[in-house]
Amino acid sequence: MKYQTTLLEDWIKNFYYRIGIFRPQQLDMLEIIYRLGMSVKYMDISSRFYQNVVIIDERLSPQEQWEEFGHELCHYQRHEGNQLILSVSFLKLQESQAALFSYHFCVPTFMLLKIKFPPFRGQAVELISDTFNVTLEFANNRLAMFENRINSTLFFERLYQTI
Repeated sequence: MKYQTTLLEDWIKNFYYRIGIFRPQQLDMLEIIYRLGMSVKYMDISSRFYQNVVIIDERLSPQEQWEEFGHELCHYQRHEGNQLILSVSFLKLQESQAALFSYHFCVPTFMLLKIKFPPFRGQAVELISDTFNVTLEFANNRLAMFENRINSTLFFERLYQTI
């Protein structure tokens, strides 16, 4: 199967390769923070990024903390400005971008492409959840994104064959 990656998927693969991460077993929030020269604080507040410190909500499960880390890392790596003074529409754009980034960061496509999936979708969701340490809901959403991208690729392959 030919899979056409997006610019975001390529950016995330390059990011991980740059810091020496190639396999799901290496996806560790504290290790990534260390490799980036950042620090983390666990607090009883919502997760956020502030002055080279990732603040993670300590009330969340480890899986939810990993998902939040992906979201906050997007703000650090790909956004500029102080969200407290941004317009509402620009703030919504950044939050939408960070949500999408989190799915691709926490469950990278270049790693998904190497997985042999079981025959049933529910089993595939569980495999993604276990392999990438994400919640079942997150894994289900990420698998749907992956499936849509594959279906889109197949659609365009067939379309161009008929032209």
